[in-house]
Amino acid sequence: MAYFLIFITCFIAILFTKLYKSSRVKSHLPPAPFRLPIIGHLHLLSPILHQSFHKLSTQHGPLFRFFLGSTPCVVVSSPEVAKEILKTHENAFLDRPHNSLVEYFAYGGESFIFAHYGPYWKFLKKTIMSELLNTKKLELLSPVRHDEVNHFITYLSQKAKEGKCVELEGHLMKLASNILSRVSMSKRFSDEEGESGRFVKIITEIAETIGKFNLSDHIWFCKNLDLQGFGKISKDVHCRYDALLEDIIKEHEVARKEDTGVKDLLNILLEISKDESMDIKLTRENIKAFIREILGAGTDTSALSIEWALAELINHPDVMKKAVEEIDRFVGKNRLLQESDIPNLPYLQAIVKESLRLHPAGPLILRLSTQDCTVCGYHIPANTTILINAWSLGRDSTHWENPLEFNPERFERKQLDVRGQHFNLLPFGTGKRMCPGASLGLLTIHVTLGTMIQCFEWKAGENGNLSSVDMEEGVGFTLPRANPLVCVPVARLDPVPLHE
Repeated sequence: MAYFLIFITCFIAILFTKLYKSSRVKSHLPPAPFRLPIIGHLHLLSPILHQSFHKLSTQHGPLFRFFLGSTPCVVVSSPEVAKEILKTHENAFLDRPHNSLVEYFAYGGESFIFAHYGPYWKFLKKTIMSELLNTKKLELLSPVRHDEVNHFITYLSQKAKEGKCVELEGHLMKLASNILSRVSMSKRFSDEEGESGRFVKIITEIAETIGKFNLSDHIWFCKNLDLQGFGKISKDVHCRYDALLEDIIKEHEVARKEDTGVKDLLNILLEISKDESMDIKLTRENIKAFIREILGAGTDTSALSIEWALAELINHPDVMKKAVEEIDRFVGKNRLLQESDIPNLPYLQAIVKESLRLHPAGPLILRLSTQDCTVCGYHIPANTTILINAWSLGRDSTHWENPLEFNPERFERKQLDVRGQHFNLLPFGTGKRMCPGASLGLLTIHVTLGTMIQCFEWKAGENGNLSSVDMEEGVGFTLPRANPLVCVPVARLDPVPLHE
């Protein structure tokens, strides 16, 4: 009997110890708003997620829990907490969360952007850096970027001669997609009709579809239901993309057999897929998914960044004037601005940094915890989606004086870069999973914006009669404008004779 009592006593002690530890862990979870059954905190969200999270962070702090239906999330809104996750405990947060739409467009396998951190992702990262995005390759491909900017500026010059307005987003998207498609597939997608126009349209549709909030991914009993019709939309877009890229791949395969000497990224990926000695096996579907992500990730982000920056300049004519004076002083009016001029244009660089601070193309940095971790004294369980609000980091009043003011001069006083070293400014992320295309994106943004303001004055509105433009944000995974930027370009100089 005595042994039985001892056993029962020990059992109860162990049980209470576990319950106590469990309650302690639970009590150390980050704070959370009131949660409803089934939908979690969906009732607190507006269509523009980063704005909703920013507002909630003012009530619940820079680190709080959130449930998207049944999906556990943690929202981060301060540079200090972002640094703990992205640097101090980086190895616990190297994965990215998946959803059904991402997996579908990845052909059921792992894509690059959303791949698990491991040998496959590292292989793709090494491939894209060595074959497309390293310094040497970027220099070799500068004529492609130069040529595409010239095409764009020539189009604007014609509109200026006609006195007609331009809706800039679509044309900036074409510029960015042409650069990426030429360096990755030796294809120029520029015309409005036929294969070219369809390809740009499809890439845009895929990006928009993936950016949609799919309820079926977050409410457990709806997982097999296409509540919002995204499955049907995805199937249609995916089929059109697959057919178009299949034709391009076949063209490359014919060119390889004929030994035309063409060797772009797609050629290299096809060679890797045929190499039986490779440790990593690339399927045709892997290649299609990889190309799609390269084009999708680099097209709208660069285009939107240029559009936001020009909108800010229109609304701040004193800043525009100072930028034009700098370009006229260092570049002059007898040639077009070149990539080699950028280091000599610190004020243009400051404008781009300030615009990226206020309008980061990727307002939310997504990560997934792969193990339990303690951050700022709070317990973060494994398999928690982490949403780092880069939009909030750039507006943190403890790090930025008058954070809502567009003031490029702040970067003349503070030597901050945008490449992940400063956690109050993370437009490209940071660490091992920082955007690999940051250098290419920055080159495109600086040269395009600089050339646009070198060659033209910009009058807002369809008739050029608006003194300012609205800065309302739209809905999307990136950061689109709610209303397109429509302007009438007025020539300061004729760029056509200056093309080199």
